[in-house]
Amino acid sequence: MSISSINYSSSVLGAQIRNINQQLTDLSTQLSTGKLSQNYSGMGTNEGFAIAGRAQLSNIAAYTDTITNVNVSINLANTALQSLTKIRSTVQTGSASTAQDLNVNGQTVAQNTAAAQFGSMVGVLNTQTGSRYLFSGTAVNTQSVADAGDIINGTTTQAGFKTVMAERQAADLGANGMARLVQTQPTPSSMQVSEDVAGSPFGLKIKAVSSTLTGATVTGPSGSPVSFSVDLNGVNPNNGDKLSVQFTLPDGTTEQIDLTASSATPTPLGSFAIDASTPVNPNNTAANLNTALNTAIQKLANTSLVAASAVVAGDNFFNTASSAIGTPVNNQAAPPAPVTGATALSGASPSDSISPGFVAGDTITVNGTTLTFVSSGATGNQLNVTDSIQALLGKIDQITGTSKPSTVHGGSITINTDDAASLNITTSNTGALSALGFSATPVTATQPPLRVGSSPASSATTLVNGSATTVKWYLGNDGPGSPRSTAMARVDDAVTVQYGAQANEDAIRRQLQAIAVFGTFSTSPTGQYSGGQVSALSLRVTQALTQQPGQQRIEDIQTDIAMAQNTMKDASTRQTQAKAQLQTIIDQAESASPDQVASEILALQNALQASYQVTSNLAQLSLVKFL
Repeated sequence: MSISSINYSSSVLGAQIRNINQQLTDLSTQLSTGKLSQNYSGMGTNEGFAIAGRAQLSNIAAYTDTITNVNVSINLANTALQSLTKIRSTVQTGSASTAQDLNVNGQTVAQNTAAAQFGSMVGVLNTQTGSRYLFSGTAVNTQSVADAGDIINGTTTQAGFKTVMAERQAADLGANGMARLVQTQPTPSSMQVSEDVAGSPFGLKIKAVSSTLTGATVTGPSGSPVSFSVDLNGVNPNNGDKLSVQFTLPDGTTEQIDLTASSATPTPLGSFAIDASTPVNPNNTAANLNTALNTAIQKLANTSLVAASAVVAGDNFFNTASSAIGTPVNNQAAPPAPVTGATALSGASPSDSISPGFVAGDTITVNGTTLTFVSSGATGNQLNVTDSIQALLGKIDQITGTSKPSTVHGGSITINTDDAASLNITTSNTGALSALGFSATPVTATQPPLRVGSSPASSATTLVNGSATTVKWYLGNDGPGSPRSTAMARVDDAVTVQYGAQANEDAIRRQLQAIAVFGTFSTSPTGQYSGGQVSALSLRVTQALTQQPGQQRIEDIQTDIAMAQNTMKDASTRQTQAKAQLQTIIDQAESASPDQVASEILALQNALQASYQVTSNLAQLSLVKFL
């Protein structure tokens, strides 16, 4: 009988020892790396959670990078906008000052400052982050605003603002310097003033005339073109009797000329002399009134009108926002006058109302939202039939969400919108809509720059599209939609922010326009009316730079992008918390506890020692020992 030697490598005991050694190796690796395994198969059943958590961590890292980049753009944009508010304050302070000393170029120190600040503002609006222009909307690779020199002075092929302003001033003043008014004396006892051409956008427009002149007959304003006349009828007015004439200027403001009959010598300013010859000749008084009115009109034309003309030239050149522009219409007053925001949407003739007007039950539908007319007690999307045009425009603006309120100017209604492509207005009363100056469906388009329609400008009667011949000051994106939506970023799984901006936004455009007008305008350093021109312009520029209720402000843009920044801050806070939770899940699924691993190693070492002892004893076994 023989006993075979023990085959260690194939024995169950040998396999157990090899398994323990492998476990010790794995545990030693876990102890040194802190990980359960170096491959997914060894991680266990919870590794699926770890894989999903790691994917979410990757997304968070991408969102973090996006938030960082967007914050850089927002911080730069906010710095730029803050610079714009400082520029506004600087120019407004200068325009509000009373110093009107003109230099050799016919400008004040404040105007020189405005010209310099205009260049600074253009530079700010062309701010870039990397290769991206911040105020170009979606056209991020396009310079936002044309060069300051080109905007003001033009190029070899296109006119700049200075040319547009000069043309407009010539057109508003007219050839005789009387603001397109024609003054005559039909009879020795009378005088007449009329507008030169019906429907012309230029010059002074006669709005109203009133008189306390004893024995005089005042006719008008009426007719086409509009005119009025005063006939003293051979009777001298009494001392202190007054003639008042109110004019509308090109910028929509009104000014009044008051002339008082006076027997004082010398004749006081703002008065006309009552004839004191023997015998008394009232026709001489009529001639004095005619002369005084002529002098007053020329002063008004060469001061306030020139300033108003400069302001309107700025609007013609810079204001190219998307809008629906109606044709000029009159109310049914006696005599008819251009509609205003106060004109009622219905009313009896004669009154400041449109004809035909809206009646109860009529509707206007704006972008799918219906406004209904009721007799009284309107609420929500209702309008009283006696409400004003401005009330209607306010309702329309609420629906469209425009950043630029709609306006009424010179009898023409302009419905402004941030999304020209989506504006759709229909009505059940097309006659009343026509009375507002619109066809059955208003057509919305981007307003082109406007130029005086013919040469010489002093006799022109129309404004025409100047796109082909005029510098385009804004070069960025001008498509539909909110400027904020031109730059969007996803900063969380279900969160996006909008932080775009455009240099042609109403608040920015109005400021750029006002500063350009003030800094570009110049006059004769020694002219009779130069001081009055600059004074009238300064007043208008100060008002233009003053924030008005309902108008977009630069601070509103800052608020919008600050909200985007706050949204990102909240998202970042959530993501930081999520990162900690996800890392815990991954660690629980993949990490090895040092204490537990050490305990298992100790247990395996004891088991291995015992196995080795048994193996050693078996290796020494012989027949003699066995027996």
